[in-house]
Amino acid sequence: MTAPVVVIAVGNPSRGDDALGPLLLERLETWLQANGRAGEVELIEDFQLNIEHALDLEGRRLALFIDAGSGTPAPHTFTRLQPAADLGSSTHALEPGAVLRVFNQTCRGPAPECFVLCVRGERFELGEGVSAAAAGYADQAWDLLERLMSQRESATWTEACELPGS
Repeated sequence: MTAPVVVIAVGNPSRGDDALGPLLLERLETWLQANGRAGEVELIEDFQLNIEHALDLEGRRLALFIDAGSGTPAPHTFTRLQPAADLGSSTHALEPGAVLRVFNQTCRGPAPECFVLCVRGERFELGEGVSAAAAGYADQAWDLLERLMSQRESATWTEACELPGS
């Protein structure tokens, strides 16, 4: 059976703060297991989003994309996702909105309600560790992520988009 919620974390653990998505996903996996909810949420980690990730949205109620962003307001943003107007110039590295657009063009059935949690990153150099500032931003993002996973309802997630610091 397909889990009703999917969380897709994007990032390269070898590129400094780009590791924030995978690190939050790892923390979420531990939390879900500790709370007996591991089967309710599917967790997916990848270096970048690809056209095939549209298939991961099939049969879901909610989808959350987690990533780090260099220009993101601190500590993070949490937004409801709309399909992109176009796919851009490549199908090998997509933005979350482009993945949703591919889903709408190729999959049958309703799209899940999709959201993006983007955590501010400071340094993205190869071989760097996570910066102290970004680690702090990730802790603040975790507080939101824990609330979202405690109440996996569209209305709750939509309300969270309107909170200060989201």
